[in-house]
Amino acid sequence: MSLSSLFFVLCFLPIMAMIYFTTTVVGYKNRIILIFSLLFYSFGGVSYLVLLMVMTAIGWISGVKIETAPDKNTKKKWLIFSIVVFVLVLGIFKYTNFFVGTVTSIAGINWKPLAIALPMGISFYTFKLISYVTDVYTGKCSAEEHYSVLLLYTSIFPQALQGPIERYKDIKDEIYNRDTRAYDISEGIYRFAVGLAKKTILADHIGELANTLSPVTESISGATMLAVWVGSLCYAMQLYLDFSAYTDMAIGVGRILGFHFTENFNYPYVATSVKDFWRRWHITLSSFFRDYVYIPLGGNRAGLLRTGFNLFVVWMLTGLWHGASWNFVLWGLFYMPFIMIENWWKKMNFPLFPRIIRQVITIFIINFAWLLFRYSDINQLKEVISIFLGIKSNGFSISTVNISIQNNIFIIIACVLSCTPVFSLLGKMISAKACNSRSAACLYQGMRTLFCLILLLLSLAAMAGNSFTPFLYNQF
Repeated sequence: MSLSSLFFVLCFLPIMAMIYFTTTVVGYKNRIILIFSLLFYSFGGVSYLVLLMVMTAIGWISGVKIETAPDKNTKKKWLIFSIVVFVLVLGIFKYTNFFVGTVTSIAGINWKPLAIALPMGISFYTFKLISYVTDVYTGKCSAEEHYSVLLLYTSIFPQALQGPIERYKDIKDEIYNRDTRAYDISEGIYRFAVGLAKKTILADHIGELANTLSPVTESISGATMLAVWVGSLCYAMQLYLDFSAYTDMAIGVGRILGFHFTENFNYPYVATSVKDFWRRWHITLSSFFRDYVYIPLGGNRAGLLRTGFNLFVVWMLTGLWHGASWNFVLWGLFYMPFIMIENWWKKMNFPLFPRIIRQVITIFIINFAWLLFRYSDINQLKEVISIFLGIKSNGFSISTVNISIQNNIFIIIACVLSCTPVFSLLGKMISAKACNSRSAACLYQGMRTLFCLILLLLSLAAMAGNSFTPFLYNQF
């Protein structure tokens, strides 16, 4: 099941909400969410639901043992045990074929990959559990007494597929004590509608244009330089709109249920540096690697060489987390030298380039990086890079690109604007003016409700008229 499927929007969510609001007791509400979360997860396979429950049980037991351990050495043993188990399970399902395939390839052995399916959302709930046991160990939160509550935290259905990677210490208070007001429900529905529209109307359509201009097939060898450039920019927009759409929908559903989930994006394509980009892109993942990998390794406190090693570990793991393929490793490590240069530039107190120049340079770096991210076949990757950089002279023909742009001009404009804070700032300006009078506020709420309804209807029409397109980050 997906948050952008007709079954979820028209059946699962309304039925769940109707049952949920039959009670005002938080404990009963939690049980309802847990039951529907387990049901939601079971659509991906009952065996993987059992895996989720077992992993959560290990985290729950470890958390209790860490908190009640008589000495620090015992606490540390339980922490190491739980993290090793979590990483080992993730590694078995996600990286077995990658590592064994790499070794056998080097050894010249003909090896057939194993048929190992990736459990739904395992990368996300594994990191949730790692953050939980680590926070219990460091005293940032107390161990959860009830297994069912921790299971609710790991399985809660709006976050089941793609996060955000919420930390238990940030959500615990709302699990035990929350009050859903009419305003929260209204804001949640609006946020969900915006996310659904971003996915079904914008991301899916700009993705089709990206595949037309710069396909992930052998036919890429015949693409022109301009087609690859425009296609890569379209893919960059698709990736952001698709992933941020899921976050919008997850935050929206959470808001309806009384939760305030962490924001995961902050318009990353207006960033003025690579470091700034990663403060804005997939914020919960970036902060996870910062707080649970980079800082424990020593951060930037132990000299240039150690800092370089720490960055290497973080960016290699960032790449591997996204996929079991060498292109993802290259994609992660690609950012490392730019981060080091930016840190050095700041340390030397060199003057900054004008903002617009920094933004253009950043977009170029990020756009090139998405090529590494998108093309898992190394031969195709080398081909597309040679075209992108003009090394392979395929020409700069504008005819095909021009026709594609003309046929999709309104979608392109909408996607470009949606990747910037323009609509957000406009909404805040209108909202501020609407607060000046009661009649203006009523008019604003009415127009906002109408806009929300239109987005929902257009999204449902798009979902009914097109084949189902899963979220891009589902594979991670």
